[in-house]
Amino acid sequence: MASHRKTWERFEDLRKAAEAGDPQAQCYLGVAYQNGAGVTQDYLEAVKWFRRAADQNDPVAQCYLGFCYLSGQGVPQELGAAAQWFREAAELGDPAAQFNLGMLYETGQGVPQNLAEALKWYHAAAERGEAQAQFNLGVFYEQGQVVRQDFQAAVKWYRLAAEQGIAPAQCNLGLCYQTGRGLPEDQQEAVRWFLRAARQGDKTAQHNLGVYYARKEADQSAAAAEGTTAAGPGTAP
Repeated sequence: MASHRKTWERFEDLRKAAEAGDPQAQCYLGVAYQNGAGVTQDYLEAVKWFRRAADQNDPVAQCYLGFCYLSGQGVPQELGAAAQWFREAAELGDPAAQFNLGMLYETGQGVPQNLAEALKWYHAAAERGEAQAQFNLGVFYEQGQVVRQDFQAAVKWYRLAAEQGIAPAQCNLGLCYQTGRGLPEDQQEAVRWFLRAARQGDKTAQHNLGVYYARKEADQSAAAAEGTTAAGPGTAP
């Protein structure tokens, strides 16, 4: 979301401002119709208001309009148009649009696939605090896609995303702690991050926790067995 957004206390005041041509009010009215908040849900009406605001260079509305074209909500699905609106908003600094444009470049939807462009837009969004972009940027650094492989940079971006609640980032940060990639190995920290991801339903984290506890139980059983063997029969006083 762009900073310094206006607010309206009453819905009618919002509508009047939108009808008078205020682009931020038009954007918020579009969101209301999209979500059915205070009005009957109506995707066509949402698109109408998003477009009015987008035509006035409101970056948030441009991003919403791009999403409508991406998902086929209120308009026919058209990935090229989605990319166009995301680009308009991204160049105005909207982090959600920057992430979405990066995603289209990574997957080659609506634009030719270009990982360097994907990285560029993920980085722009990540610097503005967009959590999913931070996670994706971490993956790029961990895998060495387009950039030199850098585990420390991967950890930095995973941590930022993990602290915002992104479960795959929490899981990947746990793996970095478990294997000592990009930071000192720390099994307890690994478990802590696996638990946070697992509680959100991340299946990889759940699997990693299961493996960790199974190994821990096996080690405890082996240690107990060694202790019994060392004492030997008939050694008790």
